[in-house]
Amino acid sequence: MKFYLISDNIDTQMGMRLAGIEGVVSHTPEQTQQALDEAMKMDDVGIVLMTEKAVKQIQDTVYEYKLTCKQPLIVEIPDRHATSKISDTISRYLSEAVGIKL
Repeated sequence: MKFYLISDNIDTQMGMRLAGIEGVVSHTPEQTQQALDEAMKMDDVGIVLMTEKAVKQIQDTVYEYKLTCKQPLIVEIPDRHATSKISDTISRYLSEAVGIKL
């Protein structure tokens, strides 16, 4: 299994490529939606990494995949423009998915 990146900027993609992680850069919600749909169909991808901005573009779709698909796992990562703490993102996800507030 491998990682796959969906990023909103080239800098994050270049950094991940240095670590051996392939992916795409998407700037519009339509591009991000298409990239995620394609990544979810890849048999060899175990984890889809998405930058914070990319997740915000198609937030409902991301949460739907997280709740209904076992694999691949979708992980939101901060990029160079990160505006929130990752713990806030995890807390928000748990609150929406399970109804637990941390």
